[in-house]
Amino acid sequence: MATRHDTAAPPAKEGGAAPARPPSDTVPSQDAKKRARLSRRWQRDVRWSPYAFVSPFFLLFLAFGLFPLLYTAWASLHTVELTAPTDMEWAGLHNYTRIFDDEFYWNAAKNTLTIGIISTVPQLLMALGIAHILNYKLRASTFYRVVMLAPYATSIAAASLVFVLLFGRDYGMINWALHFVGVDSIDWQNEKWPSQIAVSTIVIWRWTGYNALIYLAAMQAIPQDLYESAALDGASRWKQFLHVTLPSLRPTILFTCVVSTIGASQLFGEPLLFDANKGTSGGSEHQFQTLGLYMYEQGWVSQHLGRASAIAWTMFLILIVIGIVNYVISRRLRASS
Repeated sequence: MATRHDTAAPPAKEGGAAPARPPSDTVPSQDAKKRARLSRRWQRDVRWSPYAFVSPFFLLFLAFGLFPLLYTAWASLHTVELTAPTDMEWAGLHNYTRIFDDEFYWNAAKNTLTIGIISTVPQLLMALGIAHILNYKLRASTFYRVVMLAPYATSIAAASLVFVLLFGRDYGMINWALHFVGVDSIDWQNEKWPSQIAVSTIVIWRWTGYNALIYLAAMQAIPQDLYESAALDGASRWKQFLHVTLPSLRPTILFTCVVSTIGASQLFGEPLLFDANKGTSGGSEHQFQTLGLYMYEQGWVSQHLGRASAIAWTMFLILIVIGIVNYVISRRLRASS
């Protein structure tokens, strides 16, 4: 019968002892610490990463939005020239009070108002009609929607230069077409109302398609049950448009009216490039000079930064008034609905 001879392990040599196994309770504790550390890191990431993602916007807004706003407010209370922007002399409200006696400012304000009306009203009406047509199932509807956005994607400079050629007095295509219906040549760049109509035409051409797509998106959100119920009641498509589409589009129409009004109050590129003299005067007799052009003329041509800052703040106050009117009307619309 074989006998088992258990032999003990040889004693470790001096300096070569095998590492002892750690106690079994230390491994879970290290894992728990690691999990806790990762949990704290995850919590910090969840808490602070949204702020990191939105911080570029706020940094750009502080640099290019809030700082210019505060600087122009401070500069509007001083007499300061473009050649020495750091040399400011306190003027108080003088730059604002002189606006009341400035005939060029009020001329620019009237031009801004009339061009805004001439461009906004036809633009939104045409956009509403185009959106109503595109809302029906048409072949190549995606193509038509892309075509609607093409004028918006075109640069202001290219569009304005093309319209300058179209509205030329001696060689323009508009006068050439009017000649066939017995209308004499019109000086579109030097007469008041023709020049304002021409500038408004550029605005209408650029923004009608953009607003049409906004209306189209709102129309497609209207439940089809409303149209089916109206059709069962014998309503024609015109009555459906009046009694179903328009009431459903009231918030969207209000939004486009406000945005178009704000854009009209800041009109700058179109009248600047339409001027035959390529200046900021808005025509030979300031007949289509807007507030944006007049502000630029005061600040960068006449080099009166204080006056230009005061004009900028009056424009800002006009936008605040427009925003308040929008808020009041939208509240009434929500209450009525």
